Amino acid sequence: MTTVRARMTILASSAVLSLATVTGPAVAAPIPDGPAAAPAAPSVPQHVDPRSKSTQPVYDYANAIRESVYVDTTMDTDSDGKDDVIAVDIVRPSEPALTGVKIPVIMDASPYYSCCGRGNENEKKTYDGDGVIQKMPLFYDNYFVPRGYAMVGVDILGTGRSTGCGDVGGRDEIQSVVDVIDWLNGRNTAHTADGQSVKATWTTGAVGMIGKSYDGTLANGVAATGVRGLKTIVPISAISSWYDYTRSGGVPYSDDYMPWLGGYVGHDSPACEDVRGDLGDNDDDDTGDYTSFWSERDYTKNASKVKASVFMTHGLSDYNVQTNHFSQWWSALSRNNVPRKLWLGLEDHVDPFEFRRDEWVDELHKWFDYWLQGLQNGVMKEPSVSIETAPDVWRNYKTWPAVNRPTQVPLSAGKLGAVGKGSVTITDDPDLTEDDIVADPSEVIAGRQMFLSAPLAAPMRISGTASVTLRVKSDSSTTPITARLIEYGDAERYSGVRTTDDSTCEGSSTDYDDSCYFTVDKLTTQSDHGIVSRGWIDAAHSKSLSKPTPLTPGQWTTVNVPLRPQDQVIPKGRVLGLAITLADTGWTSPNDTGATIDIDLSASKLNVPITSGKITAPTKISPIDVDITTPTQRPDLHDPNN
Repeated sequence: MTTVRARMTILASSAVLSLATVTGPAVAAPIPDGPAAAPAAPSVPQHVDPRSKSTQPVYDYANAIRESVYVDTTMDTDSDGKDDVIAVDIVRPSEPALTGVKIPVIMDASPYYSCCGRGNENEKKTYDGDGVIQKMPLFYDNYFVPRGYAMVGVDILGTGRSTGCGDVGGRDEIQSVVDVIDWLNGRNTAHTADGQSVKATWTTGAVGMIGKSYDGTLANGVAATGVRGLKTIVPISAISSWYDYTRSGGVPYSDDYMPWLGGYVGHDSPACEDVRGDLGDNDDDDTGDYTSFWSERDYTKNASKVKASVFMTHGLSDYNVQTNHFSQWWSALSRNNVPRKLWLGLEDHVDPFEFRRDEWVDELHKWFDYWLQGLQNGVMKEPSVSIETAPDVWRNYKTWPAVNRPTQVPLSAGKLGAVGKGSVTITDDPDLTEDDIVADPSEVIAGRQMFLSAPLAAPMRISGTASVTLRVKSDSSTTPITARLIEYGDAERYSGVRTTDDSTCEGSSTDYDDSCYFTVDKLTTQSDHGIVSRGWIDAAHSKSLSKPTPLTPGQWTTVNVPLRPQDQVIPKGRVLGLAITLADTGWTSPNDTGATIDIDLSASKLNVPITSGKITAPTKISPIDVDITTPTQRPDLHDPNN
């Protein structure tokens, strides 16, 4: 392993207390809970450099206090006659307590600490012989504990060393984290493994939650409760609505996902099997309906309760947690004037710690310093949006999306950008793969209708959520409808990341908890096409997800197919293709197949959010050769890359 860059700062213990003289207890000023409020300037503790308005690594990580406690709840989800307890592991600097300095908390609440590990290297918690935390996964404790933060790792309900049975994103799991924040703020109780009561007298009560995937999802859900003390969240590739994670407009991505995930991360016990059985009974896989079960797991509807600021990041190629999750959460927060920041990378389900490490660590440092330490470092005056427009090329913007009113692009037979007459027909072919669908775009392929543009006369930025409006007549009471927006033209395109043998060190290390992590290389592949976005809808759910309207066979109706939000600059000369198919068994698990539909071209269109330029129809359709060098593979949600 080669260390290519180090942030580690080694301080002699005699120098640890030399930055400031403390004459009495120093406590960061309370940060208002109101969503628009900026933190007030605190008194100056030792770890703060008032000149740079930044926390400094002055505390000895090797001598940090490491403790494990169990926070009480009023839930008995495993029906054993005892209230569930939540295991909480803490790493915090020892020096502040000696001088009366109270410190804020960075929290990663997760179901993965025991079953699967965290981060690119799948790190798990480890403990000493007394059951006290030794290694906390990821770099957060190594970097932030010397800077005057406590790192808190929470085993959510029904996972790790916590008791109970989890309900996969539901009220109980969210409450288990709220109970921990309440304890950190003196509103709840906890005890050690041997039953001794313990209080969190060492903290200001200011909490920032961070985490990727399920962990970031929990941060979203907890913020949506409005719990006091939660000052900021940093959700990375996180779910904002579990309905939209498991299906698209009534079309399931897979069957029985919720009980499967509960078993993947949770305790193996008869009581928890019963809880997971209830998940399967209530998920409405057979109908695809949005029910009260899903409403409980839809955090966007409670965005008005969010009092914490939000720094979210997401991959524009993420088809595990798809881009509609960041988009709908961002929009809901915007409507409620929540302070927020957004990073959008080209990557798929990848933490920016892997693909933009230096900038990510620096920005996290500033973000937490501002929202948890009250340091007026100007982070909120920076551009609120940063987008990777080409591999490792980032541009800053004031807002997102750039376009709120999509441009309507008409459809005609085989052409995108001209008003058509008459109708075209699609008969479902569930055996069509995505490679079949995008190949030979100028040819007639059974089961697919393709609409092609002329080569773009100028570069075009798509920024926001596209959709396809189709006036259809079906021979069935419902059918899945699938849309793909494709750009054709030779280019080097992002194709993933690869872990290298090099590493960087992001903080202090000990023999049992080092701060060094492998770097990754960003991969690109020369290809002749790229998928801009995909989208699926069950036609009967087009007007309402909770109250579907069956189609009347032989009658015309309008169906809207939402595509996944995107931000992409498509160069001059590229050809856009809109492919419409019905069942997509490669990417979804549709309940209904085999229908035939007619599409009324005069009343159908692509709605695309473009900042400039124009999509025009070709005078004639020219052949486009497509070489499928690497077969497209659907992300396997039953093998989550967390």
